[in-house]
Parts: sequence; structure tokens; C-alpha cells
Amino acid sequence: MGLTLFYNIFRFSYLVIFIGLHLFLMLGIYLEWLREKNALAAGGNAADGIGLPLVSLIIPVHNEALRIKGLLESLEVQDYPNLEIIFVDDRSIDGTGKLITDHIEKTRVGKNIVQKIISLKVNPGGNPKQFALARGLEVSKGDFILFTDADCSMPSGWVSGMVKRLSPGKVGAVIAPVFKKPDIAPSVKKFFHLYQCFEHGIRFVYLSGATGLGAGGGGFGNNLIFKRACLDAIGGYEKIPPSPTEDAALISAVRSAANYKVRSALGNDVHVITQGESNWKSLINQTLRWNNGGLFSPDLLTRFNFAFLMITIGMGIITMPLLPFIPSIWPFPIGVIISMSFNSIANLCLFKKSLPKNSFAFGLNLFFTPAYFTFLTIIGYLGFKPDWKGKQV
Repeated sequence: MGLTLFYNIFRFSYLVIFIGLHLFLMLGIYLEWLREKNALAAGGNAADGIGLPLVSLIIPVHNEALRIKGLLESLEVQDYPNLEIIFVDDRSIDGTGKLITDHIEKTRVGKNIVQKIISLKVNPGGNPKQFALARGLEVSKGDFILFTDADCSMPSGWVSGMVKRLSPGKVGAVIAPVFKKPDIAPSVKKFFHLYQCFEHGIRFVYLSGATGLGAGGGGFGNNLIFKRACLDAIGGYEKIPPSPTEDAALISAVRSAANYKVRSALGNDVHVITQGESNWKSLINQTLRWNNGGLFSPDLLTRFNFAFLMITIGMGIITMPLLPFIPSIWPFPIGVIISMSFNSIANLCLFKKSLPKNSFAFGLNLFFTPAYFTFLTIIGYLGFKPDWKGKQV
């Protein structure tokens, strides 16, 4: 009798807590949507340039000659009039530096934008990208610091949209969504192609929901903006310990140590599109790095929240094949299906402009995403480490 009572309390508590958690995350997204709406209404017109802060856009590059074209084209059409662009060429040997130099010369005339390139000959940093970004910060002059990567492209209103969201009050950092190119590899199977596109959206649903509730602990490093005063308040960018997920560590530091708030941007005007992975091996390696960054984050709140979410998702997935044999475990898989339905609907509603037009996507998010997250969590706890910048982390 005692064991039966305990079992019933456990399985129904799981259902209520897990669905309740996702309802709270949906509330967090709604709060972010309201805040974004207010920030945009008060954002003014970027075209006049009057009173707008100087933005320093810092872009680390390393052997990106084959992937940087989209970025350079996107930068040419940005409508923000008070912009400083700093390329940090980190020991490229494929002609990347010349492509950037030619681009700067071509766009110098008639543009009210300062562009420069820093060339690194050595990089002793534990995290080479973090070291390169820090060198860009040293020479930057902007009050706002914006980060992206060389394989990204973005709409013309990207810089101005990020500035509008960062400007209100004590907002010190803004995270924004990143999506994979939907046509990255026509030769790969459709399932792999679609999943990459929608997986980023699901991740950002979780990130923005947590941010809306004041528990933000991550973001995509190729679509982040900070107030310089906020970075100064946490001791500077290089005070963040070297990490394969330095962007998440930076957001956690802002949330926990600085007198500033972290916000999420949702609108189409700040969606960044990036290069997708070409095969499952490289995708698993990339997503395992992100997953391990959450599971073993040095920030205790981030680690607890992420581990709790992944473990509860895993319980639902692991019990799913046992359901025909043990019908009483139905609250576990049902909890996952209902919760992932919330996330899938939010993903499709918020980000449909940047997602492939395919109804199959709902099924991808509903079933494969929690199974894939469970797989990453299991191998992470088993000690599997991804390769990153030529070494295991």
C-alpha cells in the first residue's frame, strides 16, 4: 500500500510539475513578447541617427573565405547609421583577410560606417574565439557591443532592431534567435535537413522562456548584444573563464552578478541565419557541446535548471517504449508529448518566417527532439566529450 501510494504520487507529480514548468516557460515567452513590443514602440527611427549609441559589431573570423560572402552582403545593407565594424582575423591562411580588406575598400565611400580589421598572428587563449573577441573589444569604441560570426547573414534592420531592444532601462544584454539555412545541403536526407532548421527554434523557445522568468542562462553567441557598462560591471569579457560555451557563461554572469537584466528578442527583424552541419556526426558533436555546457555549467542555477529539464524529458522518453507493458506509466510519456506540443506551437508561431514551410516539422519537434535531447544527456553524463577547435572539451 505504501509503495503504491508513493508510486502514484510520483507519477502524477511528474505530470503536473513537468507540464506546469512548460506552462511557466510559455508565460516567460509571453512576457518577453510584451517587453519587446514596448521596446519597439519606444525605439524611434534609426534612419535619422540622432542620439543613437555607437554600436561596435565584433566578428571573429578564421579561414572563412568560402562562407563569409553572405555576411559581407548583409553588412552592406544595414540601416543603422552609427556603426563600427571590427573584423578579428584569427590566423587565417585561406585569403579571408584579403576578402575583408577588399570589402572594406569597396564600401568605404558613401557609408557612415567605420570598418577595420585586426590580424592575429598568435592566439594563446584557452578558448581561441574568446581571445579573438577580447582583442576586438580592446579597440572598440561603442557603448553597445554586438557579436556575430562569419558564416551568418541577417536582415537590413538587424543592428537597429537589436539596439531598440537593448535600450530600455536596466537591460544589459539581449539574446536573439539563430536559424540554420534551410537549403544548406540539398544532397542530405530531408529528415536531417528539416531537423537542423527547427532544432534551433526549439532551443530558443527554452532560452527565451527562461529569460522571461529571470533565469536566463544561455544564448547564441552569433546573435548577442551588450551594453559596454554591463560588461564592465561583471569585470570585463576576459573575466569569463574559458569555456566551449562562453556565450552561455557570459549571459549567466550578467544575470547573476551585474545590476542588469537579460532580455530576449523574438521578431523577424533580428533573425540571424547561419551555416548548417553537413552530417549527423558533426551535428551531434555541435549539439553535445551545447548540451554539456548546460549540464556542467559553472553557474549553479543554469546547471540545475538545465539538468532538471533534460532529466525529466529523458524520463518521459525512456518510459515511452515500456508503455504497452506497464500502462500505469502513462503520465511520463504523456507529459513529454504535451509539453513538447507547447514548444512546437510556440516555435512555429514565433519563427515561421525563418523556418521551412513543411507540416512535417511539427512531428519532428514533437517526438524526435525530446528523444535527441535524451540521447545527448545520456552520453554527456557517460563522459562523452565533443571535439572543439581540435581538442576534446
